[in-house]
Amino acid sequence: MIRLSGVHKSFGSNHVLRGVDLHVPKGQSMVIIGGSGTGKSVTIKSVLGLVEPDRGRIEVDGREVHEGDRDAFLARFGMLFQGGALFDSLPVWQNVAFRLLRGALRRPWPEAREIAIDKLRRVGLKPEVADLYPSELSGGMQKRVGLARAIAAEPEIIFFDEPTTGLDPIMAGVINALIREIVTELGATTMTITHDMTSVRTIADRVAMLHDGVIQWEGSVADMEGAPDPYLQQFTHGRADGPIEAVR
Repeated sequence: MIRLSGVHKSFGSNHVLRGVDLHVPKGQSMVIIGGSGTGKSVTIKSVLGLVEPDRGRIEVDGREVHEGDRDAFLARFGMLFQGGALFDSLPVWQNVAFRLLRGALRRPWPEAREIAIDKLRRVGLKPEVADLYPSELSGGMQKRVGLARAIAAEPEIIFFDEPTTGLDPIMAGVINALIREIVTELGATTMTITHDMTSVRTIADRVAMLHDGVIQWEGSVADMEGAPDPYLQQFTHGRADGPIEAVR
């Protein structure tokens, strides 16, 4: 579904991606791990066409990301943002139904509200939450609303950007379980960025470690624990000593 071939991207003298090769099969959950500033977010932005690589090719379902109708291309995606990214001035149901109230996916307001309430139920929130505002919700509830919005249009591809950041361990576990269940139900292809190894083990079918602008290691989540790669082992076990230099 998603293929990156020899992707390079620099910002001035900062060479972020130095030849990324990555293949995400249809219906699989790929989790990208790596230290801060290694290019994980730039990789996702490049797949979405928000950042244009200096070299290389990115294809989604066999077509280069800048080919064809842009709105139709983006309509295939859903995204859960790291900070929730909810609109403070809109009630919860309008946040969830945001894409269904405008553009190519436009639905009548009553239908969009009904879909929003159904998606809120799917993430464990009661219908009464629909008319609240984001400021009236806890961090965990806001994250659930963001997840409901990500799946509202039943996208083929979903990106999750640090889905458990800022959550306590119990709520992080709830969000991880919800993501795994929903991805399985939708049959969606997913890419997740995370530092949370519990998330990796719950969400991932396959794992790719991005380091120094290239995919340092890629394999199944089952193979990750026993893989001999020293970069992978240092990162997954949080060791201070190893080939990855800690910023002091």
